[in-house]
Amino acid sequence: MFPFFTLTPEYRASVFTQIHEIVFFGKGGYDWNTIYNMPIWLRKFTFNQINEFYKKEQEEYEKGQGKSQLVTANKPLAKPGIPDQKPTYTSKVSKK
Repeated sequence: MFPFFTLTPEYRASVFTQIHEIVFFGKGGYDWNTIYNMPIWLRKFTFNQINEFYKKEQEEYEKGQGKSQLVTANKPLAKPGIPDQKPTYTSKVSKK
């Protein structure tokens, strides 16, 4: 049986995961103590804003990947002016 004001292990793990993700994905904008002492409503808002930002960024990345795949699928790869023959390294240098 838990004492009166103890959090369940699942809730505690979710809180610490949320704190970690805000600190990590906030890229230095937040420290652990600030997020831990932040009001719950503000921490949830901050977490949801960061989560939404990264989802939009992922969608834009995937759109960009789709466009680049269409461009490369329709065009053959451009080859620079390099001959297809490999050097033999057996010919001797002419002496002049």
